[in-house]
Amino acid sequence: MSGSMDDSMIDVSSDSFWEVGNYKRTVKRIDDGHRLCNDLMNCLHERARIEKSYAQQLTEWGKRWRQLIDKGPQYGTLERAWSALCTEAEKVSDLHMEVKAALMGEDYEKLKNWQRDAYHKQMIGGFKETKEADDGFRKAQKPWAKKLKEVETMKKAYHSACKEEKLAASRETNSKLESNNNPEAQKKLQEKLEKCQQEAQKTKERYEKSLEELDKLTPQYMENMEQVFEQSQIFEDKRIRFFKELLLEVKQHLDLSTNHRFQTIYHTLQDTVSAADAEDDLKWFRSNHGPGMPMNWPQFEDWSIDLNRTLSRRETKKKSSEGVTLTGISQTGSDQPVKTSSSASSMEKTPDWSDEDTSANPFSTNGNGNPFDNEPASPVISVPVRALYDYDGQEQDELSFNAGEEFTKIGEEDDQGWCKGRLKDGKIGLYPANYVEDIQ
Repeated sequence: MSGSMDDSMIDVSSDSFWEVGNYKRTVKRIDDGHRLCNDLMNCLHERARIEKSYAQQLTEWGKRWRQLIDKGPQYGTLERAWSALCTEAEKVSDLHMEVKAALMGEDYEKLKNWQRDAYHKQMIGGFKETKEADDGFRKAQKPWAKKLKEVETMKKAYHSACKEEKLAASRETNSKLESNNNPEAQKKLQEKLEKCQQEAQKTKERYEKSLEELDKLTPQYMENMEQVFEQSQIFEDKRIRFFKELLLEVKQHLDLSTNHRFQTIYHTLQDTVSAADAEDDLKWFRSNHGPGMPMNWPQFEDWSIDLNRTLSRRETKKKSSEGVTLTGISQTGSDQPVKTSSSASSMEKTPDWSDEDTSANPFSTNGNGNPFDNEPASPVISVPVRALYDYDGQEQDELSFNAGEEFTKIGEEDDQGWCKGRLKDGKIGLYPANYVEDIQ
């Protein structure tokens, strides 16, 4: 195609598709489709990051609050209801991580593969589909655009001849009106006018003929342009339908309300919260921390020659027929410690509501001395042991330790299930025998 032809293809005089060069917008739509694929992939990638971030925040929130609830003073069925919120967060977090995985592993990859298959890059730049569309439109427009250029040339020639005719007529009229009219000059002006009129008539005829030829080419031009345009429409139709299908799949992945697991999470939360019962919780607290607790009321105790110290509350409570202790040691025969009213949490100690002065307490050993100083001598043993559970000593002669802590057993287990031991810091005291294991 010649340079002048290229100029005519670019020269756009109106906004109509049929104007020469206006097909460029249709061709550009192909490049825009490729860019829209990138934009949609970026959109999905950003949403996937949001889903992942939200899931991580839910997990962290649930973990932190579950620890706070476990350590806190809430109890009973309401504690389970409150903890159910943390369970909900953990399960919903899992679902949002699945959404993230679906967006990137399915939707993103599907779009990426479709873009690769639909758009083919050329070595010299651009896409094969863009070049084919542009070449098709150029071929369809070339004959008509060439004839249009001839029409424009004829039109300019005709308009120029009309201008010369009008100018000659004006001069001839002015010459007649002059007083010193020169017949010879008058004749020349009239001949000039006639010549201009003839030229105008000829250019008009050529202009009209050129238009007729252009009109004859117009139907074929329109048909060819329509064919190329429909091919572009088919290509764009595939993209639009694919985008619609993909967006529906994205919607399906994002819409957790249709996921039966999501619904189950909230049905479970509803049931757990609804199961919270104030009456049951109050009864539990009354039995475990209130007037419903058993009590070993002080009784007269004879001095025993076999035991060179007064029986402690711990030992007398062991003899209670109730089978309930204040030290957290279960009498059911299980090695696993049971949480009772006076057992302190390994994370947070409960306040001591006793108003007794331990220094004057007749049920405890003497104030500041070693509570084992006055006990009869027993065979000395030294066995390393490791704590299986946390234990907080409830009385002065009891040890406190954490699960996993190692220390030394220095006395055999008595008939109440207690042993004497020495911590690494040198402190000596009693501890429940079933709370430790021997180190082999």
